[in-house]
Amino acid sequence: MSAALRAGRASRILIADDEPNIVTSLEFLMQASGYDVRVARDGEEALQLVDSFRPDLVLLDVMMPLRSGNEVCRAIRDNPACRSVKVVMLSANGGNADIVQGLELGADAYLTKPFSTKNLVAQVRDLLGEAR
Repeated sequence: MSAALRAGRASRILIADDEPNIVTSLEFLMQASGYDVRVARDGEEALQLVDSFRPDLVLLDVMMPLRSGNEVCRAIRDNPACRSVKVVMLSANGGNADIVQGLELGADAYLTKPFSTKNLVAQVRDLLGEAR
């Protein structure tokens, strides 16, 4: 069981992506799945929300303005207060080198766009330790 469920609150998801269509669909999907959702449209805003919102999981686009998803992932992993935050990298770049780099930076999962929404929700639930 996730820490959020044990605490009696919905798990918190931060969506960090600059593509409006993707943000809209991910926000709807995560809210419909029962999560408390916030959105960041660039890497700087993502880091600010990681500090203020304290998400349980971040859906993190690799290619974003101001700071890349790779930079944001590295900053999350370098922050001791964020050790328990799960990071799912989302990218149109699905080459092995891109995936390996994301995982080496500390991502818990790496999904290539386009991805199955059913698989994404399952991945989020698995990472948060929630039963399906």
